[in-house]
Amino acid sequence: MFKDLDPILHSQLRLAVMSLLVGTEQADFNFLKEKTQSSAGNLSVQITKLEEAGYISVLKTYENKRPKTICKITAAGLSAFETYVKALKTYFPE
Repeated sequence: MFKDLDPILHSQLRLAVMSLLVGTEQADFNFLKEKTQSSAGNLSVQITKLEEAGYISVLKTYENKRPKTICKITAAGLSAFETYVKALKTYFPE
């Protein structure tokens, strides 16, 4: 009856990042930090975990001589997110 929940997505901050990326084409680090109200260090670690899982792609560039990190959800990430949401719904009575 209950479906397994993806342990990568079953973290509050990683789920928040994925939820934000589902609604946008891309988001930079500062946007994600502001919206999730997380520390830079914690967000950086969680972004790395999502990237290693293949759920997001990360592009590091420079803008006005300052580093800029841009995150995009991948097709695998979108699929994993949709599967996670479906699995989570099995925990709620109809």
